Amino acid sequence: MQSSSQIQPSGFAADVLTGLSAEPKFLSSKYFYDDEGSRLFQQIMELPEYYLTRAEFEIFQTQTKEIFAAFGETNKSFDLIELGAGDGTKTAVLIDYFLQQTTDFTYTPIDISQEAIDSLTAKFKAEFPRLLMTPKTGDYFRILQTLKTATGKRKIILFLGSNVGNFNREQAVAFFRNLRGVMNDRDLLFVGFDLQKDPHVILNAYDDAQGVTAQFNLNLLARINRELSADFDLQKFSHYAVYRPTECAARSFLISLERQTVHIKTLDKSFDFKAWEPIFMEISQKYNLEMIEDLAQASGFQTAKNFFDSQNYFADSLWKVSL
Repeated sequence: MQSSSQIQPSGFAADVLTGLSAEPKFLSSKYFYDDEGSRLFQQIMELPEYYLTRAEFEIFQTQTKEIFAAFGETNKSFDLIELGAGDGTKTAVLIDYFLQQTTDFTYTPIDISQEAIDSLTAKFKAEFPRLLMTPKTGDYFRILQTLKTATGKRKIILFLGSNVGNFNREQAVAFFRNLRGVMNDRDLLFVGFDLQKDPHVILNAYDDAQGVTAQFNLNLLARINRELSADFDLQKFSHYAVYRPTECAARSFLISLERQTVHIKTLDKSFDFKAWEPIFMEISQKYNLEMIEDLAQASGFQTAKNFFDSQNYFADSLWKVSL
């Protein structure tokens, strides 16, 4: 029998231990979205520099009919499933149109934040009283596995907002292959991709003048303090963003402003930081059409159609399962 000191940490604690023990240090961006992180991200989406949300929203507003037609089989029922649903502003455009067409569908938003799901559910029940909703909170793949044959209906899975950009290619292929594993032959996947563009436009989106993105990144340290009993002093870290055109990726870091030691009680471990030492926080990949097609094919899909905003800043790509 193991003593408590020998029990290995798991989940959030294990990932923090791995990241802060590495050289260079890193933290996983999947932990950004606790309830406070979700609130801060809603603020980010409203910033003038953050073009991504507006560009994708334009696609949904101006091409609703075309998206509906591309989903096909409009005379049959389906399950509309959204991963990382957030506040549902963009999806509401589709739902409103689907309901107008008297389409038989159920909407299942999935999010790791209970607060985000509760807020979205209340909002949509008020806005769309006829909408059948089955909200879920938790891990995408665990929930999707239970939904694979739950209703027998065709699934249309939404993964919007360029969330895939937080993965490198290897991680993205693994993610989409996992999705393919819980999809049936007639199911569809609708994915948002932030496209390559003027590097200045991209960089400003990750280093806004109001400093909301900085708060969003620093909130992960606050979460470690709260959930793992750590003593990060947030005032001793600074947000730094960079865009590398050769990699087509924006990267975010938290920089230690001085030499310091942070203790994490849950891990019973201290971590030393040098002055100006970075913690790598997030990658945000930018894509061209060749990269999108490559991802689809490598993951067991084929591209059915791409939808673009008027500035070609963003693309929503509809994928079919490769048979």
